[in-house]
Amino acid sequence: MGAVSPFVYADEKSLVTQESQQNTAQNSQQLSLQQALNLARERNYDVKLSRSAVRSASANLEIAGAAPNPILSTQASSINPSRGIGGGSVGSKSIDTTIRIDQLIERGGKRELRRENAQHLESAARADNQDFLRQIDRQVTEAYVDLMAAQDRLKTAQESAQILDTILDAAQKRKDAGDISGAELERIKVDTLRVKNDLALAEGELARARNALSLLIGDSSPVAALEATDAWPAFDSANGADQIKEEKIIQSRADVLAANERLQAAKVASQYAQSLRTRDVTVGLQMEHYPQGDLTGNAANTVGIALQIPLFVRYYYKGEILAAEANLDSANDNLNKTRAAALSEIQRARFTLQSAAERVRRNHDELLPAAEKSAKAAEFAYLNGAAGVMDVLDARRTLRSIRIDALTSLVDYSKAVALWRAATTTFTLDASADVNTSVTSQSSK
Repeated sequence: MGAVSPFVYADEKSLVTQESQQNTAQNSQQLSLQQALNLARERNYDVKLSRSAVRSASANLEIAGAAPNPILSTQASSINPSRGIGGGSVGSKSIDTTIRIDQLIERGGKRELRRENAQHLESAARADNQDFLRQIDRQVTEAYVDLMAAQDRLKTAQESAQILDTILDAAQKRKDAGDISGAELERIKVDTLRVKNDLALAEGELARARNALSLLIGDSSPVAALEATDAWPAFDSANGADQIKEEKIIQSRADVLAANERLQAAKVASQYAQSLRTRDVTVGLQMEHYPQGDLTGNAANTVGIALQIPLFVRYYYKGEILAAEANLDSANDNLNKTRAAALSEIQRARFTLQSAAERVRRNHDELLPAAEKSAKAAEFAYLNGAAGVMDVLDARRTLRSIRIDALTSLVDYSKAVALWRAATTTFTLDASADVNTSVTSQSSK
């Protein structure tokens, strides 16, 4: 389908006055779909939170890989309050001074396991970010489609209102000339008022669509300024839906990758819980200085070493091991659930797309052209006195209804395309990639 809206007669003049067009041009912020997607990825608050989660996971990776710091301690003892500490320099004072360094030595590969666990969690956070971008792209596309539909509904309502105003003027003249009854004139007035109500509803719907899109893209400009400029997507009854290999797509979807990374992290966490039963040791080295240490009263310096080994006589880390095993089972169940949900989403998107495509074809290739031709003929006949008022009103109602159906089918089709692309979007984990890296849509290849 081309850029010309299928919901207005191609040979009719614009229904918006020159003054309103100038006001709209001055106040509008024209926005393409790609611009809306870019703004959402840059400004959307939830996207920013998702990027923050990736940075937090990267920080946790740095923390997990850090070795324990040594501990320096000093102690002054053997101070006799009655004798004092004596005179002389600091080193000659009657104080037993001890300086000690303790270093914890982790055993059982705990540090490596912590780092491996953190790496998997960071990869999961990156996949979560890409999965969130996939969903945001779909939400923005659907909101943009709603804005396009609201703009077209407003144009359709404006057109119908103007045409009925023209018919009402002609009916008033025929009534004055005694050609039609007052009852017929009142019927036209009722339909005219009804269309004007539709026009007011269309204006409200347009405001709501602008507000929804503005919220998603984090736009701080006035809501009334947003204006969709893209044409409706080209109609393709296939869209590659039959050529997609579901299992291959599922394996590379960001949500499945994230769930798999969390499963791997849970496996490593289980190994880490088991490693807690491997005793860590603390090695200490100390130097002791006492100015009057030996029998001659000369200063004495001694060196000592210490070794601390925990004794597992009361607790053997059973709770940590059981919790890690439970988390492992949960992560495995979550992966299976995510894979099943991904398969269901792909299948649902395929059926939705195929159904929407058939509705678009039927409405725009068959129903809409016939209804437009019938309405034009009825209007021409009525304006020239060759048809009754009920004929033209019925034709206008039928056309209005079919136009609404045609627009609804086009909206459903556009959203179905967005859903299909989102369902078949794949992602490749790359630890060196920036969190803003775009995902690749398999369906567009």
